Amino acid sequence: MNAAIQEYNDSQTPSDKEICDQLAQIITQNLPNAENKIWHAHPVWFLDGNPIAGYSKLKNAVRLLFWSGQSFDEEKLLNEGSFKAAESRYTAVDQINKDDLERWLKKAQEIQWDYKNLIKRKGVLIRLK
Repeated sequence: MNAAIQEYNDSQTPSDKEICDQLAQIITQNLPNAENKIWHAHPVWFLDGNPIAGYSKLKNAVRLLFWSGQSFDEEKLLNEGSFKAAESRYTAVDQINKDDLERWLKKAQEIQWDYKNLIKRKGVLIRLK
């Protein structure tokens, strides 16, 4: 795992660190070709420069975000924002369902919207896959 991501995880409370460590491990295992780094102060995984998945500490939970998640057709993912992102939130590590997460990560590789060029396209998203 990227050292900066481990530092991010280590800076969390013990229960949130456990959630972050578990998410990072599962994401990294399932996106082996993804670049991962701290982006806008949060851990994010990228494929070909396009953000795919990441997580961030919110006041009351750790939010797992999929940039193209609204296109996954998954009941457990909640729409986030005005683009195509969807999220799941965790307050305890035992809430992470590995099967769900692995399925979402598979879809994250198969279904992608072009966030990398969002600014260049003046806020217009184009589906890549």
